[in-house]
Amino acid sequence: MTKLSIRTGDKVKIIAGKDKGKEGKVLATLPYKERVIVERINMVKKATRPTQTNPKGGILEIEAPLHVSNVMIVCTKCSQPTRIGRKREGGVRVRTCKKCGNDID
Repeated sequence: MTKLSIRTGDKVKIIAGKDKGKEGKVLATLPYKERVIVERINMVKKATRPTQTNPKGGILEIEAPLHVSNVMIVCTKCSQPTRIGRKREGGVRVRTCKKCGNDID
């Protein structure tokens, strides 16, 4: 299974696709498919049947997964999209910003 460098709760910027340039928070990661779901990004319409929770059914708008290569994490310190570096501090692996060098975690 692949390990993603982007985690749930990270702020990311979309670098490719129909929502290029937008920013949002990661709601979920799907490491086995190498995809992430970003809040209010890549919205698609989905037809649903009537159920007990949604008795009318109808068309819902939901977030569709994006490939992880189409998003870039935004550094909390310098507020710029950046690649992620890794270093060990006291036996713990820490994600770092490649632009400013500060820790992302």
